[in-house]
Amino acid sequence: MPAHLIDGKAIGAVVRAEIKERAGTFVARTGITPCLVTVLVGEDPASRVYVRNKGKACTEAGMLSRQIDLPASHPENDLLALVAELNADPSVHGILVQLPLPDHIDESRVIEAIAPEKDVDGFHPVNAGRLLSGGPCFVPCTPLGIMKMLDHESVDLKGKHAVVVGRSNIVGKPVALLLLARHATVTICHSRTKDLPAVVRSADVVVAAVGKPEMIRGDWIAPGAVVIDVGINRLPDGRLVGDVAFEEAKETAGKITPVPGGVGPMTITMLLHNTLEAATRLAASV
Repeated sequence: MPAHLIDGKAIGAVVRAEIKERAGTFVARTGITPCLVTVLVGEDPASRVYVRNKGKACTEAGMLSRQIDLPASHPENDLLALVAELNADPSVHGILVQLPLPDHIDESRVIEAIAPEKDVDGFHPVNAGRLLSGGPCFVPCTPLGIMKMLDHESVDLKGKHAVVVGRSNIVGKPVALLLLARHATVTICHSRTKDLPAVVRSADVVVAAVGKPEMIRGDWIAPGAVVIDVGINRLPDGRLVGDVAFEEAKETAGKITPVPGGVGPMTITMLLHNTLEAATRLAASV
C-alpha cells in the first residue's frame, strides 16, 4: 500500500491562517505591525524568487515586508553597516540576509552582525547555542517546519530511531537537536558514514537533507517509516526531485513528503512564525 503523503502545502495553509489571526490580534492590541526586512545582494535568480515569495507571504499574513536590493559588488563593510542600522531600527522586527552571498562577503560575519533577537532565520551563534542548551531561541525555519509537519501527522517521536542524513548548520544539526528534545534516539549521517543504507534502514523516521538527487533509494527505507525529504534538486531534464527516490520509497514508507509540495512551503511559513514571535518579544521588552 503506497505511503500517506504529508502535504506541506496544505499544512502550511492551515498554519499561515493561524499566524494571520494571531498577527491581527497582536496589531490590534499593540498598534505594532510586525516587519520583516529582507536583504538581497546580487542577482541570483533562485534567491530573487525566494525573497519575493517571502515578501508575498508576509504581506498575506498581515505583516509588513521590506526588500532591500543591493548590487553583487556591494562592499562587505557597507552591508555590515546596513545590518547595524536595521538592528537599531525599532520598526524592524526581523532581519533576513538572503544566502548565498557573493564570494567577497564573509557570510559568517554578516550572520553574526544581525541582532540575535531579530535573527528570524535562526542562524546566529547565540540562537544556535540556545537551541543546543534548550533555551529560548529562534529555530531555523526548515527544521521548525519539519517538526510542525510531524506534529500535524501525529508522529510520536518518543523512543523512536530518527536518522538525519546531512549535517549542515541550516537543517541537519538543528533538526537533530529538535528530534532529540522530543526524546527520539538520533543518528546523524554524512558522506563518510559506513554502510549508509543499513543505517537508514534502521530508522523509524528519516530526514533526508544531503543535497544529492534521489540518493536515498526505496530499499533503504524500512516498512512503515516516516520519510521527510528536504532536498530540492533540478535534473537536466528540468524535473524537480528530492534527495529520496520518491517513486521507490513511497511503496515502502508509511508517510512521506513529496518534492515539490512537501517541506518547502513550511519553511516560509515558519519564517512568518518567527517574525511574529520576534515582534511579540520586542514589544514585551519595551
